[in-house]
Amino acid sequence: WRRRELISSCTETADLAYGAEEEIDAIQEEHERRLFDLAEMGGQQGEPRAISHFTEQAITSAEAARESGGVVGIATGLADLDRLLGGLHDTDLIILAGRPSMGKTALATTIGFNAVRAGTGVLMFSLEMSGDQLALREIGSESGISSHRLRSGSVNPMDFDKARRAGDEIAKLPFYIDDSPSLTIQTIRVTARRFKRCHGIGLVIIDYLQLISGLGRQRDDNRVQEISAITRGLKALAKELKIPVLALSQLSRKCEERTPPRPQLSDLRESGTIEQDGDVVMLIYREEYYHDRNKPDPETDKFARWKARQFEIENKAEIDVAKQRHGPTGIVNLRFDSDRTRFETLAPEAL
Repeated sequence: WRRRELISSCTETADLAYGAEEEIDAIQEEHERRLFDLAEMGGQQGEPRAISHFTEQAITSAEAARESGGVVGIATGLADLDRLLGGLHDTDLIILAGRPSMGKTALATTIGFNAVRAGTGVLMFSLEMSGDQLALREIGSESGISSHRLRSGSVNPMDFDKARRAGDEIAKLPFYIDDSPSLTIQTIRVTARRFKRCHGIGLVIIDYLQLISGLGRQRDDNRVQEISAITRGLKALAKELKIPVLALSQLSRKCEERTPPRPQLSDLRESGTIEQDGDVVMLIYREEYYHDRNKPDPETDKFARWKARQFEIENKAEIDVAKQRHGPTGIVNLRFDSDRTRFETLAPEAL
């Protein structure tokens, strides 16, 4: 039966490849999907199953959550966030959205490296930053040396040795980066399937959603339709591979017209399907970033009030879990170390 399925799949692929109607990326993606289905699930994934099959899984999941203190998914390594989310769950599409300079990439890599150190392989598609930039950030975070100092060469021999040792430790981790500048949803799905099969990855990170190229088949598609197809594709990928997919997203400038410029779900750019397809939507906000830009003259009366507020919000970030399909919403406060570009659990006395 498997031989016949393989012959059938390859024959259909060959027919499509000889034709000129389909884009080559779409043909390759569909062929990879069929091969993955055949290898992983024997082609039986589409058959309805009795409710007993799912109740067993649900009870097993609930028992695992009870025994692990509430975290049944992949732990983010940020205790307060894990308490609210219960970790990152298989088949979930998690959207992390924010304005530029809020720390989206820093939070995603913090979660990714915390997960990989706990034994989960991670594949990151970095469409904005290069792989060496991400590696340098993590070396700085791990060694405690500012990545800016490392990049500019402003380190003494002792600090450089410390950074090299941190780099050697990071190099051993199963953290994979694809920093191709132009990726489509098809190429992302093909690569993710291969790394799931060959390396057993348990988390995919996309940085960021709006930089994924359009499908290319319908040149008259507008960007809203393209983003809709991309988010549906990422959700389908999470379900197919049975792993969480963490996708970063930009927010529109609308939030900066409010006072304070705290983001809302309606600020998600280009498509309402980002909110619709996401199982979890997190909005990141750092008041300190906007506060610094409104620094008054030190000679005025306003400066003392500005300084007092600066002390209260320094190195703090809000993560607003604005949507969670399977649980409560709420705000989690984290510490943001700008020198190490890393997020940490906020100490109780700092709350």
